[in-house]
Amino acid sequence: MTKPVLAVTLGDVAGIGPEITAKTLLLHPDLREECVPVVVGDLDAMRRGVGHAGLDPAVVRVITDPRAATNDPAIIELLQTGESLADVPTGELSPLAGAGSYHFVVEACRLAKAGLVDAIVTAPLNKAAMQAGGHHWPGHTELLAHEFGVANFSLVLSAGDLYFFHLTTHVSLRRAIEDVTPERTDDVLTLVGAFTKALGKPDEPIGLAGLNPHAGEGRLFGDEDADILEPAVARARARGLNAHGPIPADALIPAAVRGKWNLVIACYHDQGHAPFKAVYGDDGVNITVGLPVVRVSVDHGTAFDIAGQGLAREASLVLSCRRAAQLAPGWDHVWKTARQSEAARAAVR
Repeated sequence: MTKPVLAVTLGDVAGIGPEITAKTLLLHPDLREECVPVVVGDLDAMRRGVGHAGLDPAVVRVITDPRAATNDPAIIELLQTGESLADVPTGELSPLAGAGSYHFVVEACRLAKAGLVDAIVTAPLNKAAMQAGGHHWPGHTELLAHEFGVANFSLVLSAGDLYFFHLTTHVSLRRAIEDVTPERTDDVLTLVGAFTKALGKPDEPIGLAGLNPHAGEGRLFGDEDADILEPAVARARARGLNAHGPIPADALIPAAVRGKWNLVIACYHDQGHAPFKAVYGDDGVNITVGLPVVRVSVDHGTAFDIAGQGLAREASLVLSCRRAAQLAPGWDHVWKTARQSEAARAAVR
């Protein structure tokens, strides 16, 4: 089979993105047996990152078409996006770097829509820098959804066979509670159901975490679990999904870590992210489900405090590339199944 071509966006070049990209592509030659990684970024920043990794900056070469990549494990092939970012200081918040990270993602989306790449892998960007650079998005996930014109999507943390979907992500806790609506809960359950079908596991149990402590404890701690989440689970089961909940998060998530659940839906960002990162660290990746192309990202930030020191670990980016390469060949089925599931649910409404 033809190896999938990955558009690897460089992220915020003031952070560790260039360094971990260099280490991923040059220190793991076996990765090239699974995929063809092409960097979408900036030549000068990439060469600086290679130097930070203690390697030879001359190995970075500019190409203009990802389909022309040689996939030589001794070199990094890069698509130059925008003007040089050579003057961006390392380890400092920079509007220029923030704007660059935005343009890298937009270019990767353009390549995907044109059929020139099969998946997108993203190094970390800095949200404050991106917004200082004039691009007001909460993060990668929302920007990608906008570029592909989709409204139903979910940030998914994954380690091995475990997947944490999220009802809400980059909003305040107050806003997150407001955003846990019947419609949003239905949408995410539909996405999870489509994902399980695409994985060939349509009967896989889906555990929905409660929003409130003890999933509301019979309305003692709020009405949202009884009024919103419980009816959504019932509707999902009526559509044939093996959905359960709401289940108290402090019971559901430890059980998932022990292997009882492979599919978990968290209600808000930290409900899923905090325990996931505590347990899995560099062994986790971030997948966006609901896009027409697979997107996988590292599960960490730009780490300005260690940028440029050669200390950054590339494990999560290596894993992101491998996961993207694994998912890309069957992703069209994920996309089509999600669209069919949404259409079927809309018809019921």
